[in-house]
Amino acid sequence: MQEDVLKMAENLLFLTGKLAEKSLQKVLQEVQANPKTPTFKYRIEQMGVSVAALMTPEMIARRLKSTGEANKMILPGLCQGDLSQLHRQFGIPVERGPNDLKDLPQYFGQAGKSPDLSQYSTQIFAEIVDAPDLTVEQILAKAARFQAQGANVIDLGCLPNRPFSHLAEAIKALKQANFKVSVDSINVDELLLAGKFGADYLLSLTEKTLWIADEVASTPILIPAKAGSLASLYRAIEICLKKGKDFIADPILDPIHFGLADSIVRYHKLRKKHPNIPIMMGVGNVTELTDADTTGINALLFGLISELNINAVLATSVSPHAVNAIAEADIARRVMFAAKQDDRLPRGYSNGLLGLHDRKPFPYNADEVAEFAAQIKDPSFRIMVSDAGVHVYNRDGAQLAVDPFVFYPKLGVENDASHAFYLGVELARAQIAYQLGKRYVQDEILAWGVAGLEANKLPKAAHREASIKEKTHSKKNDF
Repeated sequence: MQEDVLKMAENLLFLTGKLAEKSLQKVLQEVQANPKTPTFKYRIEQMGVSVAALMTPEMIARRLKSTGEANKMILPGLCQGDLSQLHRQFGIPVERGPNDLKDLPQYFGQAGKSPDLSQYSTQIFAEIVDAPDLTVEQILAKAARFQAQGANVIDLGCLPNRPFSHLAEAIKALKQANFKVSVDSINVDELLLAGKFGADYLLSLTEKTLWIADEVASTPILIPAKAGSLASLYRAIEICLKKGKDFIADPILDPIHFGLADSIVRYHKLRKKHPNIPIMMGVGNVTELTDADTTGINALLFGLISELNINAVLATSVSPHAVNAIAEADIARRVMFAAKQDDRLPRGYSNGLLGLHDRKPFPYNADEVAEFAAQIKDPSFRIMVSDAGVHVYNRDGAQLAVDPFVFYPKLGVENDASHAFYLGVELARAQIAYQLGKRYVQDEILAWGVAGLEANKLPKAAHREASIKEKTHSKKNDF
């Protein structure tokens, strides 16, 4: 989209509100001054509303008289509603820009072209570790959830000394639902059964059990016959190569303090010896068995996976802290693939793995917030966060603090329950954003990367309407 802006929209029309007009003008001048940005013309139309994000397509359609010579209209990113009516009315493309005008340089491509995260080179095998304890319906439901998070193959994990009487039924149901299926077991009979009922992959065969691959059509995942034995894995690989049999090799990633560093060395040695064979890494031994947020762990592991050209991962989502591990793996593989293709560091591609912090948490400093506050002529409270703390301001003045309780005595909302509730919610979000170093935007939920929920798109003035109704009700009760 950014490249289209540069190529097709030499005359741009930016719509904004009263508060952002001066800042928008300043940022656009800086963008034009950058020699990396192709020349373009622009005009800013201030739509008579204080907060640009509160504009709606209906409001714009009523108030905007002409687009002049513009051949593209750009709205604030937080402007909600169907933009197609504006396109029909004015006859030019209409797009949302970034959520914050301070991000316009990135929108115009000064930080590089818009990243393409549609591609990846690593397949995700998502393991259902408790499959024997689940019904077929429960297995299908979990498989659908994992697939939605990015899984390419659903792995049925068999448990030692635990019967899996419905294994064949589960495989058939998954195949009928168009899932690719792998089965992970140390039981020879379960592996043979899985292969005969259509499992696409079998985990995990050694040189001693590789004969199973001759009995079924499933692709074997090869592991060492003895923990850490690359020689054993090499022999199994050679057998498959001589037979022309497809396979994936897995030297096994060990947990921290139980051989992690040595196991990474094994992956390096395997790739160096066999530059072209498919390799798998089971990342769950690190994500599940380390009490740390899995976003960072997955980012680092997939960096190694990218450097070593590893073709598949076995990922799990069992521990409560690893609930998003598969979705994180999906983002990580796409980011690392794109960065590798671009020969760049994996920065600026996605915020999906930035759960606790943001790269640019405070786009405005305290002086810039003060400039906004000086323009306010109405009683509505605005909330912003800078590196100095949390700012609350309206026509009656501005305050700066971190603890929301500090603001309350000076806000004058003790007789306005709905407004007080709203301010409590927003100030709590602002405090969290300041303490963690996250981007805060009033009336928007905080972004938590892949762990975040979809932003609530209900009208942002709902709390004000509730406040008005409450005041009206109170006045009626006074009579």
